[in-house]
Amino acid sequence: MDDLDSEWKRKGATLTDKTACKEFGLTPDDLNAALRAGALQWRKASIYGNPCLRLLRREVEALVKKKRGGKYLNERQVKAELGRINKELRRLKTQVAALEARKAELL
Repeated sequence: MDDLDSEWKRKGATLTDKTACKEFGLTPDDLNAALRAGALQWRKASIYGNPCLRLLRREVEALVKKKRGGKYLNERQVKAELGRINKELRRLKTQVAALEARKAELL
């Protein structure tokens, strides 16, 4: 029981139903069917006052792998990781530009 609770609390181990749909290409109907079948554990959550479901990432990944195959899952994970990397690069570029402007201002 303690391991399960720690998994729900660990950063990155859970995701919302909306994120699961977006990141893994699932439809809400796919998620609802898996929830009714008991393939996914879920907990109620609220983000900025909007209700959502929290799901365990490993279970969603297992569902996608079973439904669409391991190759599809790997492609989606790579695509999501590239999106996170590009977002971080854009953030760093704007930060570097601001620092360069501040440097020019001081010189």
